[in-house]
Amino acid sequence: MTDTLPDRLSATPDSPFYNEELLTRGVGVRFNGIEKTNVEEYCVSEGWVRLSVGNSRDRKGNAMTVKMKGTVEVYLKEPEKA
Repeated sequence: MTDTLPDRLSATPDSPFYNEELLTRGVGVRFNGIEKTNVEEYCVSEGWVRLSVGNSRDRKGNAMTVKMKGTVEVYLKEPEKA
């Protein structure tokens, strides 16, 4: 696996953009220069993130989110182990 991150990544297992291997390594997200820890999904090329809102859940048990637009920077928190 390389250290390049996908353009779009989701933390929801039902999403086609879900990647368990990357999420277990740890993906960090800076949105408009501020570190965010409540990101449910991001897209670098379109410049948006979906942030979870409190502990609220929808009727299917998924976190309630808000979509925000801005500058998105992503990075790996831990280097790949050899």
